[in-house]
Amino acid sequence: MVAALGDKVSSSYVENVPEGADAERVIRNMAKGGYDLIFSTSFGYMNPTLKVAKQFPKVKFEHATGYKQDKNMGTYLARTYEGRYVSGYIAAKMTKTKKIGYVASFPIPEVLRDIDAIQLALNKYNPGTEIKVVWVNSWFDPGKEADAANALIDQGVDVVFQHTDSPAPIQTAERRGVYAVGYASDMAHFGPKAVLASIVNNWGPHYIQAAEGVIAGTWKPQDYWGGLKEGTVEL
Repeated sequence: MVAALGDKVSSSYVENVPEGADAERVIRNMAKGGYDLIFSTSFGYMNPTLKVAKQFPKVKFEHATGYKQDKNMGTYLARTYEGRYVSGYIAAKMTKTKKIGYVASFPIPEVLRDIDAIQLALNKYNPGTEIKVVWVNSWFDPGKEADAANALIDQGVDVVFQHTDSPAPIQTAERRGVYAVGYASDMAHFGPKAVLASIVNNWGPHYIQAAEGVIAGTWKPQDYWGGLKEGTVEL
């Protein structure tokens, strides 16, 4: 966004913010700090973002993966299920055990859609192949993610998917000699022999569009949902 818009914008970010009270504090501090547009980038930031948005009506907010909006709060999401379906096809062609594993974060719509998309691809391209899911109830917990991947591989899984943020499932697959599919970014360097593909979220075009709208005074809350066609999802 900064590269595209130059001196029209300035940006900052805060990493590793827990969902809940800490998220509300960070979002409020940004609103107080004079930022015109704030992106909150985790499902669990939804209610904190909405609360702060009501307190700062002149600031624009965009929340990723959520479903609540307000006059100054929009939502945005990637149609990751499209990428999951394509990678499900790849997994269907590569599995020898007919067992696919999924290290999952939370049972929210985004995650459930992606699991369903993989199963649909498996049903079509390798009937009888099953997907086994282990819930770690966290977006980022390398220890739990590695344990989940190991448990799946111990059950005969030979392709591991993940809907979590650390490279632990990929690294575990690499170490155990099975395949894996990366998530959110290109994870091939974490498992050069394991990674068949990675589903990449490319938020850049949407961030640029939103910032341009704020600058021009034309920004309106919307539910943006881009996929492979829009380039929001890449494989």
